[in-house]
Amino acid sequence: MKKSVFLVSMAAVTMLMTSCVSKKELIACQEENKALQSNYMDTKEQLAAANARVTSMEEQMKQQEKNTRALQRSLDKSLTNASQNNISIEKLVDQINESNQYIRHLVEVKSKSDSLNMVLTNNLTRSLSKEELKEVDVQVLKGVVYISLADNMLYESGTYTINKRASQTLSKIAKIIKDYKDYDVLIEGNTDNVPISRENIRNNWDLSCLRASSVVQALQNDYGVDPKRLTAGGRGEYNPLQPNTSEVGKMRNRRTQIIITPKLDEFMDLIGQAPEESK
Repeated sequence: MKKSVFLVSMAAVTMLMTSCVSKKELIACQEENKALQSNYMDTKEQLAAANARVTSMEEQMKQQEKNTRALQRSLDKSLTNASQNNISIEKLVDQINESNQYIRHLVEVKSKSDSLNMVLTNNLTRSLSKEELKEVDVQVLKGVVYISLADNMLYESGTYTINKRASQTLSKIAKIIKDYKDYDVLIEGNTDNVPISRENIRNNWDLSCLRASSVVQALQNDYGVDPKRLTAGGRGEYNPLQPNTSEVGKMRNRRTQIIITPKLDEFMDLIGQAPEESK
């Protein structure tokens, strides 16, 4: 009897020990599995990144080969032209170097212009209140600063008379214009396509031009902007932002744009610096 009890007890202890060992092994296996899964994911991500780099390098190599072929064609053409026109290789190289220098100059000018435009835009945006920004849109497109003002915040309804509400906004814009003396300013009037017929206003062409002229004279007379920097123009209904098929579209199209650009004479001077074409 005692022997049977002893055997049963030993069996129970053995089962308990086996159970404990199995549980520990299970936990160890689970942890090892987690580590393997983590390594697998890391390896997968590294492989994806490597594939992306390979694809990028292949695209760059293709582009480089394309550029090389284009350069070779250009060089062959230049050599052919040089041979036909009895131009020496040395002179041809000088012409190429002059062209490259001019291109670098244009890039530097554009970079400087873009930087100034961004500073100008940031200064203007910071100077306007939240309420003003709802009716004034400031953008930089192709190196030119566009300030678009809604007609209802600038003029008395259906007229070209500037209202009192616009004075504070125009004064802020005028200050920015005066701070940046290397820029010229074009004031451009735009309307919707609704015909207008009032005394001394024959059509929308007249209205857009008269409104632009009113802003120019306000900038000159009220805020001291040099009139030599100002130009007034109108585009009537022919430069819409949106179709004139809805009231919202018409409202967007009724606007005056203040367009700030590098001085025209400086641009012409830059054009004059272009290398002369070979005779």
